Formats: sequence, structure tokens, C-alpha cells
Amino acid sequence: MSHKLLEENKILEVLSSWNFWGEGLDTGIKREISDKIKSIIFGVNKVISVFGIRRSGKSYVLRQVCKKLSEDYGKVNILYVNFEEASFPAKLTKEFLLKIYEVYKKYVSPNKKPVLILDEIQEVSAWERFVRTLNERNEAYVIISGSSAKLMSEELSTILSGRSINIEIFPLSFQEFLKFKEFRELYNFTRLKNLFLEYLTQGGFPEVVLEENREKKKEIVRNYFQTIIIKDVIKRFKVRNVEMLEALAKFIVSNPSALLSYRAISKSLDIPLKTVERYSKYLNLARLYVSLKKFSYRVKEQEKNPRKAYLIDNSFHTVLGFKLSENIGKLMENLVAIELLRRKSYFNPKTEIYYFKTQEGYEIDFLIKEGVRITKLVQVSYANSFDEVEEREIRGLLHAKELFKEHKPELLVITWDYEDEREVRWFGKEGKIKFVPLWKWLVGFTG
Repeated sequence: MSHKLLEENKILEVLSSWNFWGEGLDTGIKREISDKIKSIIFGVNKVISVFGIRRSGKSYVLRQVCKKLSEDYGKVNILYVNFEEASFPAKLTKEFLLKIYEVYKKYVSPNKKPVLILDEIQEVSAWERFVRTLNERNEAYVIISGSSAKLMSEELSTILSGRSINIEIFPLSFQEFLKFKEFRELYNFTRLKNLFLEYLTQGGFPEVVLEENREKKKEIVRNYFQTIIIKDVIKRFKVRNVEMLEALAKFIVSNPSALLSYRAISKSLDIPLKTVERYSKYLNLARLYVSLKKFSYRVKEQEKNPRKAYLIDNSFHTVLGFKLSENIGKLMENLVAIELLRRKSYFNPKTEIYYFKTQEGYEIDFLIKEGVRITKLVQVSYANSFDEVEEREIRGLLHAKELFKEHKPELLVITWDYEDEREVRWFGKEGKIKFVPLWKWLVGFTG
């Protein structure tokens, strides 16, 4: 048997172990986003780029897409490849990628325009040319995925000549968390609230959720953090001052839902301002945190104001953050931010999410804009009753409602466990405000 044929047989053996025209892979517990990816792949002549923080479950999402497409479009027409495969060469090139594609076409013989699902594509050097060529020739539908900052940056649109649709995968939503916990009794409120508290503090990384041992959960989160720092930041961006990077990362995980003032951080940590700006961008691209701009009708004003930083998962704060006391209010706000961004990514990509501050200094935690209209103003309050809702949060909503009265935005306060809808008056300003417990908002009962 020739060396070439031997190599082809080995590649085919590996591909067969992944794909449903062969043995197939475990697809895990169904995620909300898998149907969305499947539904858009045939409707656009663009590469679907699935990105997000590592260990958020991207590979399982793609396996689910692979399985569903295999059922609906024909098994032989789907090729799934994971480039972190141990038996692949240490250095992966676009030539090897082309070889995989040729072996698939030769031995599996797709009878329709194939769908290529290329997982952890960042492991292949110069993969962009191969993907771009397939897309330009209209030869295959392509879904790519990875944890690399390259897939999360503006680079991707340039690399693929604007021919990509980007979908960010987040750790589990609360509804997905409940599914992973095999909880189906939505009206067992005692159990539901206990699970909510676990989700709020320990987060939604799938592996962490499925692990029962509390100490092992913490160890998993620590390992994730270190891997993000080493692989997604230090190696990717060739960071030399590791000590400064780690100090900045620890500062960010210690301060969820906080304004990201580079000057203040620079002064506090004694790190040069430019270094803080650069390293903050790296950590954002690695998705340790995401950020929101302050709303303004002027783009220049949006860029000038500090952004507000939110951890991608509350577990980073719980396990790694420096804290003198539990700040449930900040964890609640962080969770709402991530859920809003998840809903935007999965269901309504045209939504815009900001924070806002009135001229009087009242802050609105979240301003939601859809098209040209501001549809919702949202505050988050660690409150069990109306009396516990801080006056400044009510004032902020009523002030902002006046500013945006032509938009008629809905006023919402997400609380700990207070629910109501009431007309509120304050010094000549008034408005109907809905109060919804966070756990209820997360499962979609209301709000």
C-alpha cells in the first residue's frame, strides 16, 4: 500500500469517527443556539463564524448542528472536523486542510453542495485562504469555530472580505442551566430559587455546572482562567510583562459591572496607561469580559466615555475575585448584561445595548435600542420590596423617560424577589414601572 493511500486511510478513519456517515459523536445536551445556526446556513452565501470564550460549549453546539443537518440534508453532505485532534500533525497547514477536503470528496462522495463544519480552525495556519476560496467559488457552505482572538476581532471581516456572519456563543443561559440540572418543575419555586442562587454565583460553564464537587468546580474555573491568560492572551499577542497582565486580569474579575477607566486602573495598579489600554483589549478579545458603551446620539461621545465591563461568567468573580463582602447587586447586574448580550447574539442581532447617565448624574444600567427606537430602560436592584428599591434608581428611570419620551420606552426594574407594576410619581415626573425578579426574567416568565 502506498504512503499516500495509507495517509488517506488514516484521515478517513479519523473523519469517520466524528461524522454521522461514520460513527458519529456524542452531541450532549441541546443548546438554544444550535437551531439558529442550522436555520441560517442555507439562506446566505456567507461563512458562519461561531466564536466565544473557550469551554463555553462551542464544539457541542457544532456537533448538534452536524447531527441535525445530517438528518435533514443527508449524512454524506456534512463534514465535521475538529483541528484539536491529537493524531493530526503538530503543525497544521492549509495544505493539510485541503487534503482532508479531498479525502472527504473522494471517499464519501457528497451528492449536494456540502456543509463544512471546521471546529477550532485557529489551529490551522493560513486557513483563511482555503475558507475564502470555497466561499468565493460557491463550492461549499462553511461554518468555522474557534476560541482565538482572531475570530473575535475586526480582523475576521477583513480576512473574509466581509463574507461572514458572526455568532458569539456564551456560557449556559439560566434555562440551559436548568436543563443541565434536569430540572423540569418550573413551578417548584423553592428548588428553582436555590438553583438560581447557584447559577448566580457559580456561573454557567457546562463542565462546572455538571460537576457536583464544590472544590472541583473552583479548580476547573481556575484552570480556565490560566488557560485564557496563557493561550489566548500571552501566546496570541506575545505579551512580555505577564505580571502586569495578571494584575489587570485580577482587577477586572474583582470588579464586575464596573466602569473601565483606564486612567484610574493605571494609577491604582501602577501600570503605564498604554499598557492598561492594550492589555484590556487583549482580555476583551479573549472574552474574559465584555463591555458596553455609554449611550449618546453622537458616536464621538460614545467612544470618548469609559465603557462598562462585565465578566463573561460570574464564576470568575466568585472564585478569583478579591472581595471584602459578597456584592450580590453587582453579580445580578453582571448576569443581566450577559443575558441581554446572549439574547442579542442568539435571537435579535440588531438590538443595541448601552448604559446611560443623565446630566443630573443618574445612571441607567441598561438602555435597549432596536432600530431607531429606544425600547427599554432597565435598572437592576437587590430588592425584596418597593421600599428597598433605591430612590436614585427610580429617579434615573423617570429622568431618562422624560429625555426619550418620543420613544415611549418600557421602564423595567429587575429585582431580587419583588414583583409588581405600578405608577410612580416623583417631583412632577411619572411613569409606569414594571418590577420583575431576576430569576423570573431569566426563565422568560415576563419582562
